[in-house]
Amino acid sequence: MLPCIEKMRDTLSYQTALLAGATGTATLCLLLTNLLTAPAIAMRAEEDQLAGLAQVMPLERYQNDILKSEQHFSTEGHDYAMFTAMNAQGQVTGYVLKTESMGYAGAISLLIGTDPQGEILGVRVLSHAETPGLGDKIELAKSDWILAFDGHSLGNTGDEQWAVRKDGGEFDQFSGATITPRAIVNGVHRALKDLPLKQDLSPTEETP
Repeated sequence: MLPCIEKMRDTLSYQTALLAGATGTATLCLLLTNLLTAPAIAMRAEEDQLAGLAQVMPLERYQNDILKSEQHFSTEGHDYAMFTAMNAQGQVTGYVLKTESMGYAGAISLLIGTDPQGEILGVRVLSHAETPGLGDKIELAKSDWILAFDGHSLGNTGDEQWAVRKDGGEFDQFSGATITPRAIVNGVHRALKDLPLKQDLSPTEETP
């Protein structure tokens, strides 16, 4: 190897340039990877969200792009995302509320689907950190407890009934775990009471 080249390799500027070149190449590779995978990731996220909504809002109830109907509001410190289901004529056929309720081990993320009159079509837990074997019975995969909300509304279930049986209500609690089901019942009840306040946010017809 020529002495001048070997000497150049020992200089700080050469080493810096070499490092910069390697960093630039790595950055370019990451950018290209993101550009190639971002659409697929976004599509998968949309599919997952639609699958979640379908558990509380039957597909046959709407023909609009329900994800584009998403709106946000807060009531007395409680945050909601609201999706509006509409038929081909632009008539509202239901609502889906996404909210959180504080459980034993942290926030429990909920989806609540209702018809236009506020009768529950379905409730599902999206995420939680409750105790395995106890509080995780709120998952449909672990028990059918969450199905007990179907058909309930503010009209057919009085305020005093929106509680677990231990508190004088009509919803079962779990053996050794009362805080978790209580949090779900309270969260669903609160969402139903907050929904009528925000139905005026819903579009009257589907936007193109």
